Amino acid sequence: MSGAIFHIYNHAIDDYQLCYDDRDYDFLIQSISRNIKRIPASVFAYCIMPDHYHFLIKQNSETEVFKLFNYSFIRYAIYYNKKYNRKGPIFRSPLQHRIIESNTYLLHLCKYIHLNPVRKDLVDNPEDWAYSNYNDWIGKSNNILTPKDICEKLFITQDNYKNFINSISNYLSNKDILNFLSF
Repeated sequence: MSGAIFHIYNHAIDDYQLCYDDRDYDFLIQSISRNIKRIPASVFAYCIMPDHYHFLIKQNSETEVFKLFNYSFIRYAIYYNKKYNRKGPIFRSPLQHRIIESNTYLLHLCKYIHLNPVRKDLVDNPEDWAYSNYNDWIGKSNNILTPKDICEKLFITQDNYKNFINSISNYLSNKDILNFLSF
C-alpha cells in the first residue's frame, strides 16, 4: 500500500558475510539505487553491515516495495556467487520486514540502524561507517538513496539529529546502565 513504511532486514546465510570489500557494498547500493527508479520508494535510514542489512523505507506507489529488494538481491546474489565461486542462496531466510505505524518508533529505529556499526564495534562513531546514510542526515554527504530533506522533515535541524544519536543511552547497554545505577 502506498505510503506504508517498512523496516526491511536480513542476515547472510551460515557463517558467510554479505559483503567482504568496498566493491561488494558499492555493487549492492548501486543495485538498490537502480531498482528504486523502477519501484518508487523513500529510504529513511539504511545500514549495510558485513553480515546483515537494515532498511527503513517508505513505499511510494502501489507496487510492493518488497519487489525492489527482490530484484536488487537477485542481481547481487548472481554477482556474489560468481565473485566468490559459490552457488545457492546468500540469505538466511526470506526477506524479513515489519510495518512501522508510529513516528516515535520510526525515529528510534533510525537511531538503532545508524548506531548498528558502533554497537558491533566496527567503528567508534556512526559517521565513520561508509555503508549507511547517517552522514546524509547530518549533512556530510549526499547519498543516492536518501531524499535530500529527510532530516529536516523529521528533526528540523541536523544538530537535533546528532544530539538524538549521541545521547548517552546510545552507547550503554542495559547491563551497563544497571551497573551504573547500582554504583
